[in-house]
Amino acid sequence: MNDRAALDLLLEHGPLSRTRIGKLTGLSKPTASQLLARLEAAGLVVATGTTEGRPGPNAQLYAVNPRAAHAAGLDVNPRRIRAAVADVTGAVVGEFELATPGRRRQGGALADVGQALDGALHAAGLAREDLHRVVIGTPGAFDPSTGRLRYASHLPGWHSPSLLEELAAALPMPVEYENDVNLVAVAEQRLGVARGHQDFVLLWNEEGLGSALVLGGRLHRGFTGGAGEVGFLPVPGAPLVRHVAKAGSGGFQELAGAQVLPKLARELGIDVPADGDYVRVAEQLLLDAAEDDSGARARLLDVYATGLATGLASLVAVLDPELVVLSGGVVVAGGAPLLERIRAELGELAASRPRLVVGDVQRHPVLRGALEVALAATRDDVFDTSAR
Repeated sequence: MNDRAALDLLLEHGPLSRTRIGKLTGLSKPTASQLLARLEAAGLVVATGTTEGRPGPNAQLYAVNPRAAHAAGLDVNPRRIRAAVADVTGAVVGEFELATPGRRRQGGALADVGQALDGALHAAGLAREDLHRVVIGTPGAFDPSTGRLRYASHLPGWHSPSLLEELAAALPMPVEYENDVNLVAVAEQRLGVARGHQDFVLLWNEEGLGSALVLGGRLHRGFTGGAGEVGFLPVPGAPLVRHVAKAGSGGFQELAGAQVLPKLARELGIDVPADGDYVRVAEQLLLDAAEDDSGARARLLDVYATGLATGLASLVAVLDPELVVLSGGVVVAGGAPLLERIRAELGELAASRPRLVVGDVQRHPVLRGALEVALAATRDDVFDTSAR
């Protein structure tokens, strides 16, 4: 327990002296010295220099050995796979992005995962055998009873019933799978605006609308992993969508998904950028509206905020969270003008009053969440000195 406490302090504070570790843990100097010697012999800490510029003799500083272990995360969507490798301190040491066209590729998901992972490992100067764990984030969720991917019909090549077995056979380290929006919530809970919050909802808005539900400090996944698939939520203001699994969409997605923004803009007489990617078009429309919050653009923000607040009101009514986090490139592009409109609408549509904020983790949040999950499990493994 003392070993793990010291390692966690070094991760939190960076290099520390023996005296400082003793004070933070409550250990005596001889016990702190024995602890550091044990951790150094195990390859878990390294001496990094000495204190300078202070009265008295310089003290040796110690830090977690970054090469003690490595973990990887993958962020998968229909357009690309983004991979990253981090050392045990959390520092990213290699990244790679593999373009994956919408058509089914030769070799399918198995080949794509291997290529993306190997690209990140090459950038880090490592091999597959150097990894302790990989966490893969995808849209939808793998059904725990069947092993098949559900709620993500738009992800070609990922629906084989034997895919998880094939990946397990091809990769020499433990592999975990998690919903991409759940991973964004993990990133916000550990690094962003949701730190310290036990009950919150995260609404993600990019290619599709999705949410993550954190209840009592833990992710709520549901019986089949489909908790949070709010794009399928029937909502007022949108036609009732039937056979949603086949359609791949639902009322909330049709009311407030990114794909509706170009249509709304044209109806309001706003010029729509000529770009085939509706997500980039939606982001640009909201960026422009946030910069010039007047006239037709103000109306665009009004209508879109009402749509988002309509679905959020249902979540708030059922879950009564203390915090709602908005994340994803589309909603972030709307900035403060969109946030204030959503807050005002939600205040009228919901009985409770959760705090509404924009997420802090805006650079590759799915990937960062995957790394956080992989690193937590890796540290539990390699920091356990009881069996050494």
